[in-house]
Amino acid sequence: MNSARRAFAKALADIDVVIEVTDARLPGASSNPMIEELRRFRNRPCLKLLNKADLADPPVTREWIAHYSAQPGVRAVAISAKHPADVGRIPALAQQLAPHRSGAEKPLRMILAGIPNTGKSTLMNALIKRRVAKVGDEPAVTKSQQTLDLGPGMTLTDTPGLMWPKIEHDADGFMLAASHAIGRNAVIDEEVAAHLGAILLARYPALIEARYRIDVAGLDGESLLERIAQRRGCMRKGGEIDLEKAANVFLTDYRTGSLGHITLERPGERL
Repeated sequence: MNSARRAFAKALADIDVVIEVTDARLPGASSNPMIEELRRFRNRPCLKLLNKADLADPPVTREWIAHYSAQPGVRAVAISAKHPADVGRIPALAQQLAPHRSGAEKPLRMILAGIPNTGKSTLMNALIKRRVAKVGDEPAVTKSQQTLDLGPGMTLTDTPGLMWPKIEHDADGFMLAASHAIGRNAVIDEEVAAHLGAILLARYPALIEARYRIDVAGLDGESLLERIAQRRGCMRKGGEIDLEKAANVFLTDYRTGSLGHITLERPGERL
């Protein structure tokens, strides 16, 4: 982490626009405060991409776009890195943030940054239009920086997923773990799933009822996992409930979008 931070800070000296990739389902929790600190120190504009917008709740995504776009030097847009039309907009949006940089003599120099597993590698491959970055549904797939020509008068530097030293709020940690930004070896799936369940019971109870065909009245995160285990046959020998298996079912349904369009936080709540 320290090595990646130093490399990112050094690269910023020769960069015109920071492109930060966040998860549209948790834009605040997935925004790295170190990236914001370093780009402000260098006075670099930021194109903030709310990726995986196809999995998020559209009205809440619009709230986040308005929230970030109101900040100085920031332009926020919602995208899905899997949709070519969304990806195709990015170079022009970055160019608008640095109109003085264009052409072969003054190429637009961009850097792609963000926390692990927000879709940076998928986006990098889509922008370059060939496989140049390893992609996987696990954190820390990208290991080192690389700079490539994006087109005439444009370069793009890809960076490893960059976390910050301490996650201040436990709620952020649970949301990041639920969304696979934190590796499984660092968390307990049942605890993460129970926390996610509590959020979804408060925000999207109808989606849970529709997915698992259960009545959620009176349930909390832990009892929700028990009900999911019963409905999905997550049982051990002797009829004991297998909460770990139920947690994996629930987390997978959330991560793949099988539960529906979900956003875990709103801008005002972070205040």
